[in-house]
Amino acid sequence: MTQAERDRLVALKKAKRKLITQKQAAEELGITQRHVRRLVRELKRRGDKIVAHGLRGLPSNRKISADTEKEAVTILSRPVYRGFGPTLASEYLAKKHDIEVSRETVREWMIRAKLWRARKQHVEKIHAWRPRRSRFGELVQWDTSDHDWLEGRGEEILLINMIDDATSRWLARFVASDSTVENMNHLERYVKKHGRPLAYYTDKAALFQTAVKTKRDESRAGKDRVELPPTQIGRALQELGITWIPAHSPQAKGRVERGFLTAQDRLVKGMRVAGVTTLEQANHYLETEFLPWVNGTLAVVPAQADDAHRPLEKHHDLAAILSHVESRKVDNDYTIQFDTKSYQIARQDVCAGLRGGTVRVEKRRDGSVAVRFSDRYVRITECAQRPKVGSRKTAKTKPKAKPVKRSEWNKTFNLKKAPKIWQAARGSGARPEESL
Repeated sequence: MTQAERDRLVALKKAKRKLITQKQAAEELGITQRHVRRLVRELKRRGDKIVAHGLRGLPSNRKISADTEKEAVTILSRPVYRGFGPTLASEYLAKKHDIEVSRETVREWMIRAKLWRARKQHVEKIHAWRPRRSRFGELVQWDTSDHDWLEGRGEEILLINMIDDATSRWLARFVASDSTVENMNHLERYVKKHGRPLAYYTDKAALFQTAVKTKRDESRAGKDRVELPPTQIGRALQELGITWIPAHSPQAKGRVERGFLTAQDRLVKGMRVAGVTTLEQANHYLETEFLPWVNGTLAVVPAQADDAHRPLEKHHDLAAILSHVESRKVDNDYTIQFDTKSYQIARQDVCAGLRGGTVRVEKRRDGSVAVRFSDRYVRITECAQRPKVGSRKTAKTKPKAKPVKRSEWNKTFNLKKAPKIWQAARGSGARPEESL
C-alpha cells in the first residue's frame, strides 16, 4: 500500500467515525460526496483493501499468452536468427511469423531465454557532429566496405555505397572487386538516376588520389607536395564538373561509416535468413528489400527542398568520360602504339597536324578502343603483329692469334761458367788506378 492510499484510508475512516463530515472528506480526497458514501459502505463490508484497485495482483486481460512467448523464443533460438537484437527480432517475428509484439516485450523474452544480455548504458564522450548539408545533392559520401557479407556461404563480395549527406539516402551495389571499372559503373548508375552532385566526399584511396612515391625509410614531412596527374576517376569527376573532397580521417566521413555498421548488422542477417549465396542474389535482396527499408525508414527530409543535382549535358558522353584515358603521339606512318598493339588511322580521317600530334586514346569499359584528335574521333584499325626479323649481317670472327716464338739469345748464357770480374778486367787491357 502506498502512502497516498494510506492517507486516503485515514480520511475515509474519519468520515466513518464521523470525526469529519462527508463533505470535508470529499474536499480532502478531491472526489464527490456520493463517491465518499459509496467508499464508506465498502469500507464496512470489505475493509482496508477498498483503497487499492480491484485488479491489483491479477494478470492483465491483455497479457500475451505463455504459448506465444514459448513459440517466439523457439523461433529466435534457430541458428538463422543468431545475433539478432530485440528490434530486428520483433520486426522479423511480425513479418515472417505473424507474431506482433513490441520491441520491449521481445527484449524481456530474449533476456529470460538468455538470447540477449542487457547492457548498462554508459555516458559516451560527447562529439559535436558536423551539421548536414541543406540540399539533396550538395555532398555525397562514397566508400567501399570489405566485410564478410555472405558469412562464408559464397564468394567474397564488397559493398560500394553512395550516401547523400543531407538526406541519408543510399545508392549501394555489391561488386566482386574494388576496381576502377566497378567504381565507374556505380558512378554511372548514380548520375543517370539523380544527376551530377556538387561534390563527392571520399577517403584518400589510390582510386581517387595518385600517391607520391618516396624512397624506402624516407618521409615527406615538411616537403611540398608534388602536383601529380589525377587518377582515372579523378579525371572523370573533373570532366563531369564534380568537386572531389578528400577526408583526412574515417571519422570525417562518419555518415557512410555508420551506415556500413547498420548494413553489417541488418543486411548480413537479412541475407542469412533469405539464404543468399551469390553476388546476383545479394544485389537482388539489396535492391528489393534493404534499400527500400533504408530510404524509407532512415532517410530524412532536407532543410531545403531544392535539388542541387545538375542534369547531364549533351557533351557529357559517359562512355568516353568513364573510360581509361591516355595520350599517345602519332607516328609518321599515322599509327599509334597502345597496350602493346599498333593501330592505323584511316586515310579518310588524316588531317593537318595529325602526324606527330597527340591524340586521346580511350579504352572503354566494353573493351573497345576509341581515338580522338582535337574535338573529333578518328577511325582506327588494329595492325597485324609485325614479325621480328633478324639481322642479315654476319658477325665477323677474329682470326686466332698465332703463338709468338720466344727468343733464344740467352740460351747458352751461364753465370757460373763466366770469368771473374778481375779476370775480365785484366783481359780487357785496362790499366789499374794508381793509389793515392
